Amino acid sequence: MQYRSGSDIRETFLRFFETKGHRRVHSSSLVPANDPTLLFTNAGMNQFKDVFLGVEHRDYNRATTSQKCVRAGGKHNDLENVGFTRRHHTFFEMLGNFSFGDYFKKDAIAYAWELVTSPEWFGIPKDRLYVTIFKGENGVPRDEEAYKLWLETGVPAERIFEMGAKDNFWQMGDTGPCGPCSEIFYDMGIEAAETPGVNKPFGEDDARYVEIWNLVFMQFDRSANGELALLPKPSIDTGAGLERMASVMQGVLSNFETDLFTPLIKRAAELTAEATDDRQKASLRIIADHARAATFLISDGVLPANEGRGYVLRKILRRGIRHGRLLGQDKPFMREMVYAVRDEMAGAYPELNESADRVAKVVEAEERQFARVLEIGARQLDQLLAKSKDTYARLLEAKQAEKNLASMPNEALAELSSWFGRPISEEDWGDIAPQANPSVPGDKAFHLYETFGLPLDFMTDAAHDAGIHFDLDGFEAARAEEQARARASWKGGAKQSASPVYRELAKTDFEGYKTLRVDGAEVLAIVKDGVGVPVAAAGDAVEIVLNNTSFYADSGGQVGDRGWLYSDDHNAVIADVSGCTKPVQGVFAHKAVLRAPLAVGAKVDTVVDADFRYATQRNHTATHLLHAALREVLGKHVKQAGSLNDPTRLRFDFSHFAPIADEELADVESLINKEVLGNTKVDTIVDVPIDVAVNEYHAMALFGEKYGERVRVVKIGDFSTELCGGTHTGATGEIGVVKLIGEGSVSSGVRRVEAVTGLGALDEFRRGFAVAQLASQFAPSAELTPAESLRVRLASQEDELKKLRRELDEARMKSAASSLSNATDSAVEVKGIKVLSQRVDALDRGQMRTLVDNLRNKLGSGVVVLGSADGEGKVAIIVGVTKDLTAKVQAGKVVGQVAKLVGGSGGGRPDMAEAGGKDASQLDAALASAVKVVGELLG
Repeated sequence: MQYRSGSDIRETFLRFFETKGHRRVHSSSLVPANDPTLLFTNAGMNQFKDVFLGVEHRDYNRATTSQKCVRAGGKHNDLENVGFTRRHHTFFEMLGNFSFGDYFKKDAIAYAWELVTSPEWFGIPKDRLYVTIFKGENGVPRDEEAYKLWLETGVPAERIFEMGAKDNFWQMGDTGPCGPCSEIFYDMGIEAAETPGVNKPFGEDDARYVEIWNLVFMQFDRSANGELALLPKPSIDTGAGLERMASVMQGVLSNFETDLFTPLIKRAAELTAEATDDRQKASLRIIADHARAATFLISDGVLPANEGRGYVLRKILRRGIRHGRLLGQDKPFMREMVYAVRDEMAGAYPELNESADRVAKVVEAEERQFARVLEIGARQLDQLLAKSKDTYARLLEAKQAEKNLASMPNEALAELSSWFGRPISEEDWGDIAPQANPSVPGDKAFHLYETFGLPLDFMTDAAHDAGIHFDLDGFEAARAEEQARARASWKGGAKQSASPVYRELAKTDFEGYKTLRVDGAEVLAIVKDGVGVPVAAAGDAVEIVLNNTSFYADSGGQVGDRGWLYSDDHNAVIADVSGCTKPVQGVFAHKAVLRAPLAVGAKVDTVVDADFRYATQRNHTATHLLHAALREVLGKHVKQAGSLNDPTRLRFDFSHFAPIADEELADVESLINKEVLGNTKVDTIVDVPIDVAVNEYHAMALFGEKYGERVRVVKIGDFSTELCGGTHTGATGEIGVVKLIGEGSVSSGVRRVEAVTGLGALDEFRRGFAVAQLASQFAPSAELTPAESLRVRLASQEDELKKLRRELDEARMKSAASSLSNATDSAVEVKGIKVLSQRVDALDRGQMRTLVDNLRNKLGSGVVVLGSADGEGKVAIIVGVTKDLTAKVQAGKVVGQVAKLVGGSGGGRPDMAEAGGKDASQLDAALASAVKVVGELLG
């Protein structure tokens, strides 16, 4: 067996299947197109899902790919194992070959065995290989055919093993295509054994015997009642992990020891620290793996966020950053790993050359934000530990004061139960003792783990140092609950994304590029409440599928058309259409409310609302101009991250890392309107091979869109060329004018520009003119424009308001200070400590803090409690304790007890603490209680 690099293995695999008549298909995006049931692309077959379901057709029936995949959330979640095992990854590449009703088991098995064992190809020794077949289970018979075919290829019978449905039966969902599998395993040798030196047979040592290829034989169609019927065109779906294949052919035990990872691990060590123990080595592996995942996810349009795909990306990034910190690197470093990934993988994925700078900026922004979050999280942990101690102290005090749990006040029980996340039990009560440690509740620690990314070992070490028990069981229970929620939110991960009522229909012929009206369209289906019906009555809200239509359906950011369906006499409106969608590719569903009864098989005329369509396509063509202009003004890193085109406006999201200056926006707007005034022809080139479109026309692909092998190119002179299936104006002059009306941030690294065209732009100019006329009345100089005049006037008024606010604040402060000039004389002494409490309405918290400092200085030694209520009944309380007393009295404990009387709570440092409240009527009573509270704390 000859050593082969990872890149060579990938290329050899694809080239082999090209010699067998397969079309080499480029990897699809990690964001599944038109499939909301999947979090990320996690298998080679994802991009061919609709082909297998029979709702999409390609101009080839054999394909081979190297598909980039991510498994880090939902059903397939390997995140916590990555770095600590030999073969778990978040990002990996799946090599595969596919047959769409062409060849079946005989050829699939022959191809696999030839590629794996032939000296001309991989040349893996046959005596180290094992295969498995489906043994038969759950009413499905044993796969006799596969068994015989493996024998015919030369695999000895003693190396063919039978497995059950869990391992060797695949299904797309609860219904639909399914079938038995055959897997090829490689014996890594006794040195790879699960227990070092222990020789176990195949099937009893998962570490030693590694699955390198899975062949899925799609031969059945499972109905809703569970019955299996033979598919008329059985198909093949295979998957071979590139990383595993590389470890086999490079003679190493771990995927991380292959050349796919070693350069990345080396670079991670250069950026952080050389590993000296197993834990540090695991950290370097994690950084290398997570850098690959983050680079490809961001390159494919995913951005860090607090939900969905962005949340998983954020977890991956922060886990990598955290392990850099464990290695001593607290400065941004992951951005440099992006370039290391690019250098290693741009040969197979050339798009990384263009996206690397953009990706690195997103990663660096996340690194800096995470640093701030960690700082905040550490403070939150300190407060949590302090709260644990305080709560336990009060429990111990209560136990010593009360004879049993039942005699504790209900209010105290409720508070303590809330803190622990469950009712206090008699067992808990019995465990409370002076020598026992207080406990950090696991669910609250998990909240810090999830919200701030605080490492578990960091929190357990901090708790140990503080003499506090860490509730690890509670933490793991909270983590399991969160994982269950994540799985539930994506539990449809492998199911069909459309109802069978749509999947079984013929495609709709879309004629809307050329005409707004189609006569004599046949009703193929009527769907009411998700169920197909033969006839619907007047007033019913339904979806109507036709054999041909002039209605554009939602896609590419453009909303579906509105309009009407006419009866076959061409005169009467029988349905008002409010939109059009594609529940499965090629099938157009018209959302309508019927004015008259309609039956399947009837003929109707489709009539699009011309004003709606023309306004929408003006905005769509303007979006293409906006995209090109932004790249011209801001730089080629600008890439679409989402769009919306409807009749009223256009919205365009794109990658950029800073607010756009007014001058830049003006330049963008000028560039667009220059193209509009030039009345450049909008050329639409159809049925273009995608390679030609991208490489020769240099067309830009739009984010989140799914493209077939042949595409539609929209070209606007030399200014803009994009892949697009939307409707457009015939020339740019039809747009009229484009007016940008807004720019702002959508998320980290993503900006949004909104604009209007045509009559919408005219309305915007009219509004602007009205404001200009009003502004001209305040013009201090003829040299200033109306807008400049208005800015000058508003700035002057704002300065005047600021001056008046300062004078008012100073007056309030002087008044409060004057009224309290002799306040220290009214301080009450309790157990040798002076306590001063006063009400100071109308002061804000900053002023109250200043006043607390002044009064502490006057007291010299003591406790100051100030309270304030505003006109809305909100209460603020601030407590200050002089430094010499904080060992005896803590401000946080004082303010917590005082604030209870006004329906609030709070906390802070031992010398200064704050609280809020809702009941201003009890403020005087609360301030009066301060003396008693201090006395009780002093014992």
